[in-house]
This record gives sequence, structure tokens and C-alpha cells, in this order.
Amino acid sequence: MSEEYGPNFVTLTDEEGNDIELEYIDALEHNGTTYMAFFPVVEEGEEENEDEYGLIILKSETVDGEEMLANVVDEINEVYALFMEQMLEDEEE
Repeated sequence: MSEEYGPNFVTLTDEEGNDIELEYIDALEHNGTTYMAFFPVVEEGEEENEDEYGLIILKSETVDGEEMLANVVDEINEVYALFMEQMLEDEEE
């Protein structure tokens, strides 16, 4: 993804009504599903805890005709490896 125009941010609302701000990193298609990678936004002055601020991978699903982002469970290791491979390729270019 080009940084020419700056990063893209999205705000998601979890099941408990909490807003989570994420920085969009990249997307890929695998086995007919679109996966998106994000990093949580760390507010200025907030201490970054590596356990809480790692790469977040979500998949796009259509529920009742509405597109939603859902957790990736079963295929997380496979999709994570694909994102890492894609990111390394982007760095080499």
C-alpha cells in the first residue's frame, strides 16, 4: 500500500460498544475471503505494550446483507504468514 497519501484509519465498534481505532496496513484475498491487516493506534503519551499492540488481522464477511469485519480464528497462522510474506516483498521493491 502506498504511503503517498498518508495512513488510513478506521474506527471499529466491538460487541461491547467500545470504539477501537486502527491503522489500515494491507489487504489480501485467500481462498475467496478478503483479509485486512491493521495496527492499533497508540495515543500520544500512552505506553505501547507489545502484547496489546501487535498486528490485527480481520476478515470481511457479509451478515444480513451488511459487510462486517470478523475475527480470524482457524486460519490465523496461514493468513499471518501470507501477510508477512507480502510485507517482505513490498519492502524489497
